[in-house]
Amino acid sequence: MDGAANTILSRISALNCGQKPVILAIDGRCASGKTTLAAKIQEKTRCGVIHMDDFFLRPEQRTKERLAQAGGNIDWERIKKEALEPIRANSAALYRPYDCHTQSFKEQIKIEPGPLIVFEGSYSCHPELFDLYDYHIFLSVEPEEQLRRILLRNGPQSAALFRERWIPMEENYFNSLQIAERCELCFEFTFKARL
Repeated sequence: MDGAANTILSRISALNCGQKPVILAIDGRCASGKTTLAAKIQEKTRCGVIHMDDFFLRPEQRTKERLAQAGGNIDWERIKKEALEPIRANSAALYRPYDCHTQSFKEQIKIEPGPLIVFEGSYSCHPELFDLYDYHIFLSVEPEEQLRRILLRNGPQSAALFRERWIPMEENYFNSLQIAERCELCFEFTFKARL
């Protein structure tokens, strides 16, 4: 993970002209190491990190039409308005994370603009958001290792839900919108060591 973080930081160093934040998206398959990579970059740079998991749709937004869209289960409208557009304008992002488990909003988070801001999580490179980032990363993992990690992280009941619902939705998004092909850097983290 250190090597990937160093490669990314080396690549984006030329983008930082000091006037506005460099905005980095880390998209990829669930359990591929997106959050871990973002944390490693944050550890090295003290950058702000915004998690896509904080922007899933609320129940009233989950219409049949919306969920039929590739990547339609993320509230990209709110991400743009509350996080991406303010950061691009060199202002603070102010947002309340949505908790899918309690179906409620948590306390407001404020992310100040800085030299680097990372948006991490599946659906971060959605076409409605893609052009608002300066650099795009895609992470992958082999299916067997992905399921092993999800089982360890989330338990058997959630692993079944991932296998039957969330992974197919992600794969539809990645394949139909060619997400990996559009990213400047791609990494595969399949080794069975701790990320």
